[in-house]
Amino acid sequence: MPTTLFAKRPFFNFGVRVENKRWVLVAPRGRNSTCLLLARAVTPEQQSRIGNQTGGRLFLFLHTDDFARDYHDLTARGVRFVRPPKEESYGTVAVFEDLYGNKWDLLQLREPIPIKAEE
Repeated sequence: MPTTLFAKRPFFNFGVRVENKRWVLVAPRGRNSTCLLLARAVTPEQQSRIGNQTGGRLFLFLHTDDFARDYHDLTARGVRFVRPPKEESYGTVAVFEDLYGNKWDLLQLREPIPIKAEE
């Protein structure tokens, strides 16, 4: 099993190098307004944490504004979906696994979740 998140993976959007850092931004292709930044584990303590972080529980939600586009794109790039697309009362969802078996929802909500600023 590779011990790096920087192996070529079909769901990574793009890699970034800054000084001596190497980061990967995860987002649906063509979308970079919201993304997840992953940094390489460099110390032994950090490296000991690489792997399945959730014990099989759903871990992260990747929201999209076009479920069909992103589902087909990810599938074409080899992402392994463990639950097929399903229409739920809240939107369309499918579950995929990352390199270490962490489960992610690809999710398009029917209605945006209202976010109210704290007063």
